[in-house]
Amino acid sequence: MNAKLEAIRIQHPPTQSSRLRIAATAGEPTADIALVSTAVEPAISPDSLPMGANIVPDKSGTTFRVWAPSAQRVYLVLNPGASDSYTPLAKDELMHNASTGHWTGFIRGVGEATEYKFWIVGEEGGNFKRDPYARELTREPSWPKNNCVVRDPNNFPWHDQDYRPPAFNDLVIYQFHIGAYFGTSETDGSDRRMKETCNFLDVLFKLEYLANLGVNAIEPLPVTEYYGTKSEGYNGSDMFSPEMDYTVPPGADLDRYLAEANRLLKAKRPDAEPFTAEHFEGQVNQLKVMVDLFHLYGIAVIFDVVYNHAGGFDGDDHGLYFFDRQRTGDNNRSLYFTDHGWANGLVFAYWQQPVCGFLIDNAKFFLAEYHADGLRHDEVRAAIENGGGDFCKDLTLTEHFVKNNAIEIAEYWRDNPIYAVKPADQGGFGFDAFWSDGLRKSIREVISSAAGGRSASVNMDAIVGALSRTDIPEAWRRIECVENHDTAYQGHKEYAPWRVASMAVGGDRKDSRSWYGRSRSRVATGLLLTGTGVPMLFMGQEFLEDKPWSDNPGFFTDTLIYWDGLRGPTAQKEMQDHLRFTQDLIWLRRRHPALRGEKINVFHVHNSNRVIAFHRWIDGVGRDVVVIASLREETYYNHSYQIGFPLTGHWNEVFNSDIYDPYFNHGAKGNYGGITADGPPMHGLPCSAGVTIPANGIVVFGRDLGDR
Repeated sequence: MNAKLEAIRIQHPPTQSSRLRIAATAGEPTADIALVSTAVEPAISPDSLPMGANIVPDKSGTTFRVWAPSAQRVYLVLNPGASDSYTPLAKDELMHNASTGHWTGFIRGVGEATEYKFWIVGEEGGNFKRDPYARELTREPSWPKNNCVVRDPNNFPWHDQDYRPPAFNDLVIYQFHIGAYFGTSETDGSDRRMKETCNFLDVLFKLEYLANLGVNAIEPLPVTEYYGTKSEGYNGSDMFSPEMDYTVPPGADLDRYLAEANRLLKAKRPDAEPFTAEHFEGQVNQLKVMVDLFHLYGIAVIFDVVYNHAGGFDGDDHGLYFFDRQRTGDNNRSLYFTDHGWANGLVFAYWQQPVCGFLIDNAKFFLAEYHADGLRHDEVRAAIENGGGDFCKDLTLTEHFVKNNAIEIAEYWRDNPIYAVKPADQGGFGFDAFWSDGLRKSIREVISSAAGGRSASVNMDAIVGALSRTDIPEAWRRIECVENHDTAYQGHKEYAPWRVASMAVGGDRKDSRSWYGRSRSRVATGLLLTGTGVPMLFMGQEFLEDKPWSDNPGFFTDTLIYWDGLRGPTAQKEMQDHLRFTQDLIWLRRRHPALRGEKINVFHVHNSNRVIAFHRWIDGVGRDVVVIASLREETYYNHSYQIGFPLTGHWNEVFNSDIYDPYFNHGAKGNYGGITADGPPMHGLPCSAGVTIPANGIVVFGRDLGDR
């Protein structure tokens, strides 16, 4: 057929016999069709169609649906180019359901990679608008005039059908920023990060590194489209579209990425068909490649989503703000937002059910189309305090229904976080877990105090409270860290000196690789990885990174994660050894179930001695662990520190931080592989033993050597 494609007209309200009407092609009669593959199926009501652009199952065309309740007309424009003008045509007009405010249409022959936009006419006239549900945006025309791209969610060859994410209490999370994490030049292998934003496919070159490190979940900062080329990601403007600067444009060095993806694929699935260049053409698929391969290597993917606000309104009349072009008084009325500011953006209008539906659809989208293993929800307090409490309950109920083994994490900075994780029918908001700051604050305060030297006062009492808190029923509901994207960000002066490695020496980075900096950093990470809750590391923490990070390292030139400290002529043994320390400690946690369990008894804290000790166990399992940490600058030699133990008999020394200074430290101060607890009761425990505790060190004793 060589006729133009025309928008369908949908009659409302639909009746039992109503059909989606397709305007006839030139010279052909008008036809009735149902949006199903067989003619015997009943017609689908337009009100049941999914939002956005969706290719129908038989791929004969694409349905379009958008919400613009105050619009006077809505037109669907195919391949609109970069023009700001459009002459409305009757054939392009979508049908309006006045009772819901939705506009709907179907166009035969439209499919994968078709570009489109809506032209919306309201009280303030007409203008182009991007589809809020667009799966992808064009590079050209560029922002804010991008076109939307029709994408078929079923055209990617997933290989992760057998993957199952870890149990929530087994998680060890690694947080990083896609754009600033890692990227090298195709030609000479030089670092690209000073010049350009890195991308999803660059992360593939660190996949095996992360798998060997032992983390079993990654949590990249937000990956959806934001205005500009540099951002933390929390100013998202197009919530269904991947950030285009995190993708590789057609014709770039895709061959190198394709080769790496297929190398990684073959190592895990040697019989699988290799990826082809076609699989990398869409921005959508490049993100899916990253998720797919991480799953094959046993690593879950938790996406960071922002449902409290959006940004990017200045200079963007094609976006969500002022969507249906209604004017009230002297101010443009925003369909999707309140006038309440948050983080340089505007809070969503939660009283509008379609707005809540839009955000919930976004969560479903990540869980279903991107195979997400969880979502980290940016500051839900902002939503709750602006009328979004019921929205949060509906959100978590839906997420659990869609994928009940995906963890839903809330950033929820309120005095009583129990309500974040209480079920909705018990007055809570239904999240599985929340970001906790108790351990982070207490460890950082103790490390800062210890940086004052051997005579400084060090109070570990707050660590006891953070490890033993009883206000949350299950410890795994707490996501614990000592660094994260906020505390380590160069723009957040309240957290200076940002990284623990520099904090450990009073903020003087020239000493951060000294014994004081590295040993105190080991204690901080050691307490995190052996304590209660789900531990989360921030990029670079694992190898003693001492600089703040920035999403714009080309401007803030001393903020790059220093990969060269691990390799080549600039390698620093202190960083290499700290990486080995973190790696071994993560695997220790994964091999000893008591370290991932609920039970803890902090049975000894002595602030003058700078020693803290705690017992971890699982009832009925019999694989108990005892952790002893010291921030004293001298070793307790020759089993001179008497300390309680929960069980008599032999205890294996399964970890000693002193062997990493430097690795392998043959002069490490330790307990020759174990101790025998045969002394009198002490510290409320039935027996005791004399132990050697290395200066600024952490030792772990186990009843067994751990799963191998």
